[in-house]
Parts: sequence; C-alpha cells; structure tokens
Amino acid sequence: MKISPSEITSVIQAQLKESDREIDYYESGRVIQVGDGIARAYGMNGVMASELVRFENDALGLALNLEEDNVGIVVLGKYADIKEGDQVRRTKRIIEVPVGEELLGRVVNPLGIPLDGKGSIKTDNHRPIETKAPGVVYRKPVDTPLQTGIKAVDAMVPIGRGQRELIIGDRQTGKSALAVDTIINQRGKDVYCIYVAIGQKTAAIARVIDRLEETGAMEYTTIVFASASDPAALNYLAPYAGTALGEYFMHKGKDSLLIYDDLSKHAASYRELSLLLRRPPGREAYPGDIFYLHSRLLERAARLNEDSGGGSLTALPVIETLANDVSAYIPTNVISITDGQIYLDPNLFYAGNRPAINVGLSVSRVGGAAQVKAMKKVAGNLRIELAQYRDLLSFAQFATELDKATRDQLTRGEKLTEILKQNQYSPMPVEEQIVVLYAGTKGYLDEISTEKVGDYQDMLLSKARDEQKQLLEDIASKKDLTEELEDTLKSLIEKVTEEFNS
Repeated sequence: MKISPSEITSVIQAQLKESDREIDYYESGRVIQVGDGIARAYGMNGVMASELVRFENDALGLALNLEEDNVGIVVLGKYADIKEGDQVRRTKRIIEVPVGEELLGRVVNPLGIPLDGKGSIKTDNHRPIETKAPGVVYRKPVDTPLQTGIKAVDAMVPIGRGQRELIIGDRQTGKSALAVDTIINQRGKDVYCIYVAIGQKTAAIARVIDRLEETGAMEYTTIVFASASDPAALNYLAPYAGTALGEYFMHKGKDSLLIYDDLSKHAASYRELSLLLRRPPGREAYPGDIFYLHSRLLERAARLNEDSGGGSLTALPVIETLANDVSAYIPTNVISITDGQIYLDPNLFYAGNRPAINVGLSVSRVGGAAQVKAMKKVAGNLRIELAQYRDLLSFAQFATELDKATRDQLTRGEKLTEILKQNQYSPMPVEEQIVVLYAGTKGYLDEISTEKVGDYQDMLLSKARDEQKQLLEDIASKKDLTEELEDTLKSLIEKVTEEFNS
C-alpha cells in the first residue's frame, strides 16, 4: 500500500486544527432524588455553599446542603422536568444579582429578571446576594434623620439614616401603608428606595406600584417581588437580593432605604426549605439557624464613615404578629436585632387613630440623635404626655369626679391624639409637622373642639404656606427653632386661632 506525502500532510493539518479547540472541563454529578422543589445530587465534591448549579433542562439550582455523600439543591425554576439520573453541573459562580441605577423604576424578581414588561435590564454591575456586613471600624454613628413624613413617627420614634427600625403589628393595621408613605416622602431627598415584597398577593403589589407611579416615587424606587405563588426558594432569596441592590448605592456614597415586607413570610419560606432538606426542626418547627437568617441580613444596614464612602443603608423590616403576640418566636428574634420598633395597635386602628402607633410599646434606640433640633424642642415631651393621657384615660373611666389638672391633661391628650392622625399617602414635610405640633404642645388647641382639630390644622398650614412661606423655608434650612422664628410662629398661630374661633 502506497501512501502519498500529500495525504500524510492533510491528516497532520487536520489534527493540528483539532488541537486548537479548547476542551470544556466541568465538574458534574447525577440527580439521585427530586421532588417538592428539592433535588439531591451525587458527585460535585468541590461544590461551594450557595453556588449556582445547572441541570440538563437548563434550570438553575442553589446548593444549600453540603453533605458527605450528596448535595441538597434548591431548584430555582421548574423541577417537574428534572428526573433521577439527570446530569447536574457546577457553574463555579456564587449566586449574584444585577445592580445599578438601571434597576430604578423597575419591578424584578429575586434573580433580577424583569416582571414589568419593560424589556431587559442592561447593566454590567453584579453583586453577590450574600456579603459580610461592614465592621464597626467602617461605620459611623447614626446622626442624620430619615424623614418618614408621618408626624407620629418623626416626632416620637425618629428614624436615622443607617438605622434598622422594625414595623410590627397584626395584619391589616397599616404596616405596609406606613412603609409606602416613607418611600413617597423621599421624593427630592436623594434617597434610593428598594421595596422587597415577600409572599405578597400580586394584586396588592400592583396597587402599591400604581400609587408609587402616581406620586412619582417609582423614579427612585426598585421593587423586588416574590409572590405568594412563587417557589419558597425565591421568597427566601428576595430580601438578600434587595439588600445587594441597596448596598450598591451605599458603597457609592449614596443613601438608600430598604423595606422588607414582610420577614414573617420570609422565615416561613426558609422553614419550608429547611424541612424539605431534612434539617432538624427546633422551636415552632423552625431550623436552629433562624436567628442567623435575619441577623446576617439586617446587620448589613449601616451608616459608613467618610473613609468608606459615607453612604448609608436604612432597613425597615416588617413583621406580622398574631393576636397582638409580640413575644412569639420570630417577632422577639427581630426585635432583638433591630434598633427599635414601631408597634401598630389594632385597637387604636379600629378606634380611628391612624397611623395606629402605640406610644408605650414603640421605641427608637437612636432617639433624638436622628431628629432635627427644631423637632426636639417641639416634640420633646410629646411621648410622655401621650403615655400619661393613655393611663389617665383608663383611670378616668372609673372615676366620678376629676380635678381640674386631670381634666386639662385629658383635654390636651385628646387634642394631641387627634392632631397626630394622618391620611394614607399624604406624608408631611418636617417644617410643616413642626408648625402643627407646636400649636398642639403649646396648648393652642385646648379650646378647639376635637372634631374641628383637622380643619384647624388645614387652615394653619394653608396660612403658613401662603403668608409665611419664608418661615417654613427658614425652619427647613436652619433645622432649629430660634427665638426669632418662634416669635413669628407664635404670632401666626395666634392669628389663625383667633380667625378660626371667630
């Protein structure tokens, strides 16, 4: 058999071409069990915790349980097509989400996939959903207020930038409304807002989005939405994805506000995953690391010092209680992690006091450090007066005769309670709050009938906007109530009181 040199050359050339190809190496395993959104795989000995893995049907999974002989994987998509024996391969990527200004005004799921039909999100920035919280060395004390626009909160339970303030109460007591009002009030204040909806009804979130768009708040807001019909894995990932987005702005030196609505459903979704992964159950069937679940999340809220960029991430987690039980497992866990709580009382809510903030059980551990000086001067004794009023009110129901001092205190408390009422979606600038609260705390409302307090407030604010615009601007810019400003304010209130009573 005679072989020509040209044939040998062509074979060698073909082999050389083949040698240029890159060989794709990857570590893979085989599915040994699948069901209820959980897959177990044999192999992949080098897989990392929280690493993304890919199944044969292109569905992604999250490696949560790293055991001796198998890996417990939470499927982040359709698991019905996955079957025993299917190949599952490592991606060598820890789960991360897209971040950046491109997500403002958008509604995304916890993986960063758009849900609003406005097209794909083009961003080169990504962050891991789990990162270590900034250490003490990189933080600075909370000293700048984050105004909610709600009189009762800004006066008595002030929130500072970088703080973690819990909103807690039974269902349908106005928790989400308080959070949405806070977002609306950030308009023009250079605060980026992230609203994380966990296990909520799609119709309820649609209403929130409509309201935010009507008020122009969607321009600086991103909504991370995992609905009640989504798999437990997405509900579990949602708050971490939202925090990654907030951290992007914080590390850019910006201020961001993050609302988790709500962490009760987040804990329930984690319990579901843990039980399906066969982790040992503890109290109320929650796994042993349920405290760590929320502590590692909320510790990421911080106010960074100037050397670290000076940005802040403020967290407002929401917790739903059952039958006023704030001593239940998850509520006490989150109360112990946060820097205070705003407790919404159903009895106050049904009595018409909205927002239904219970002064006795609500507290801000940052306190006056997160208040402007003018608000401190005006609302310094407001909490004590209202607490005394509540005590006297229960006592007065049994007393037949009351002395004048007690009657005066009851009258003052009644007027203050009335003036702290506020309609939903109508946050108030801090300078207007100061004008209204000054009239209440200094006794100008004592002679006005309770049902007319709202009309008096409207008249006072209307006069202030029309005739004393400079006064409002000075209070807003100086953030203090000087003697000169106080004299101007007194004369304005006295004039309005006289006109109102005539």
